Formats: sequence, C-alpha cells, structure tokens
Amino acid sequence: MADQQARTGGHMRPTEIPAIRWEEPPEGPVLVLLDQTRLPAEEVELVCTDASALVEAIRSLAVRGAPLLGIAGAYGVALAAARGFEVAEAASALAGARPTAVNLSVGVRRAQAAHQAALARTGDPTAAAMAALAAARALHREDAEASARMAAHGLALLDELQPGGGHRILTHCNTGSLVSGGEGTAFAVALAAHRAGRLRRLWVDETRPLLQGARLTAYEAARSGMAYTLLTDNAAGSLFAAGEVDAVLIGADRIAADGSVANKVGSYPLAVLARYHHVPFIVVAPLTTVDADTPDGASIEVEQRPGFEVTEVAVPQVPVTAAGGGIAVAPLGTQAYNPAFDVTPPELVTAIVTEAGVVSPVTAEALAESCAGSRQVAVD
Repeated sequence: MADQQARTGGHMRPTEIPAIRWEEPPEGPVLVLLDQTRLPAEEVELVCTDASALVEAIRSLAVRGAPLLGIAGAYGVALAAARGFEVAEAASALAGARPTAVNLSVGVRRAQAAHQAALARTGDPTAAAMAALAAARALHREDAEASARMAAHGLALLDELQPGGGHRILTHCNTGSLVSGGEGTAFAVALAAHRAGRLRRLWVDETRPLLQGARLTAYEAARSGMAYTLLTDNAAGSLFAAGEVDAVLIGADRIAADGSVANKVGSYPLAVLARYHHVPFIVVAPLTTVDADTPDGASIEVEQRPGFEVTEVAVPQVPVTAAGGGIAVAPLGTQAYNPAFDVTPPELVTAIVTEAGVVSPVTAEALAESCAGSRQVAVD
C-alpha cells in the first residue's frame, strides 16, 4: 500500500531533494519517493510499503527516468524480501512495469540475483533480504558516481566542440537529479557548464504529452539558478533556424547495440533538425542504459501511453470530473496516438556520453568496446 505526505521544499537545490530513499521505521522498511506527478505545484512524498505500490508509482510516473527506475526496481526487490513477500513474483511485476527503460529490469535482476545467491548460500531469508538491499544501495551509489563522471565527460566534449564556453543547450524531457542517484545525465552536463560559468542559455522543451520539461526540468533549472527558457516542442525548429542552439543534449531510456537511442517522444525530430542545421546531437546516459541484447532500434519495444494524457491536461489540486482526471482539451471521444518514446538512429547521433567516456562516431563496434572496457576496469 502507499500513503502520501505533503512536504514543503523551501529553496532547496535539486540535489538536496531526495528522489528516492530507503527508510526503516518501527513498523517496517519502506521506500520513500518524491511524487513527480505533483511537481512543480507541491512536493509530496509517496511511501511504498510493498512492491505493488511501487509498480503503480512507476506506471503513473510518480517515479521515472531510466537510471532512477533501475534504482527503484532494485529497492523494490529488497522491499519485497524484507517484508516477506514472494521475491520472484515482485521482481517479475517490477521488471514489466514499463517496457522501454532497460534500467528497470537491470536493477531488478541485480537485486534479485543478490537475494538468490545469499539465500542459496545461507538459507537465511533475513540475510538474503539484506543482500538484496546492499545490491540496491550499491547501484544507487554507482549511479551517483556515474552521473558525476558523465557531467565531466560531457562538459569536456562541449568545450571541445565550442571552445570558450557560452554554450546554448537545447534539452528534452527531464534528465536531472529527479531521474538519478546523482545530478542526472544530460542535465548534469548543463549544470556543470553553468557552475563553470560556461552556460549561456538552457533551452527547455516543454516535452509533450506529459510536460516533463516544463514541470520538472524548468523546476530543477530554476532551483539551480540557471539561465533557462521554456519553449513548446514545435518551436525548436525556429530556434535552430535562428542559430540559437549550439548543441542538443538528451538522455536515453534504452540504447540498442547498434547505437539506436530510445528517448522521450520528440527526440527524433530534434535529431533531424540538428543534422540539417549542423548542430551536435549528444546523448548522455549511463552504461546500464546500453542493452546489448537489443540489436537495433526496430527491436526496441516502445511504450504506448493512455490517450487521455494527450486529450486532457492534469492540473494538481484542481477538482475535475474528466475520465482521466484532467481538464479536457479535445472533444469527448477523441482518439490519441501517444507513444512515450521515439527512436533515433545512430547516424543522427553525434556522440554518446557515458561514465566511461565519449563514443563518437556512434557505431556498434565503438559502443561494444566502450562497454567491454568499462567491465574490464570494474573487474580489475
């Protein structure tokens, strides 16, 4: 089950807002989430006491973003184990909650493997639950470390492409601390540029249909004191035509073995615009987002979201009676095409930035070499 408790945020920086945390009150362990569906109107915590509550939070996008979904999935397995639920059943439900973001299943499998190994070794369910929690905490810590390294690699690449700073960056969806154990992926690069005094402007796509750029990226940019401007997705072309964009930075929910990138719908048109206007199109994502088992973009399952997310606008704290819970902006009965993601082919991607470095040009061979090199370093 899940309970909600309102919190006031004051003037905290985004990195001080816990997107996810594990707590152990006297009544038993819980997973506490910052409910991202309520931002920016209010900061509300969602307290999950079992895996089914977490599954619902994932599906409703209360918790979202590829790296954070992996962390949440791992903690969900640990929560099921600690609470005495069937771990395999919980893991299956969690892994299938959203199909496109590969990090979710990666995190679930990692915690589940730790649980199974400890159970086989000790026969002690408590020890196995502790092993699953340790795996989740390790993944959480590793993602924070990866975020810092991606920010450094990404800023170095921007400075190489445009020496002297003054970067005007266009970003899509939300890729900051709300999606990460650290400061994010693409947003972390922009934040690093801002802190170094080399960010001139962050252009923020509002990102239809859920307005995650308007609601979340603008929220994080404002709290970080960044120079930012919000625009509708279909205004991006005019920015390119006016020469106002130096680079596009996006995250990813799954990167196929050939370098195809699945990201929030609207990313592919930006890649096409960037190529036409000779602007670098850069993807920033941890290696956990690279899926060697998915050969190409055509093999990526694209999540289809409910139509009411397009035909209605949800306004927090406003009582409404529409079917999806929002205010209708289209005639009753209107059908909507609402894919959550689109796929950008590797030939339109200038570079993929991971914690291991920069992959450019983006080829299957270069991506595999980067992943293999990172695994070798981890083993050594």
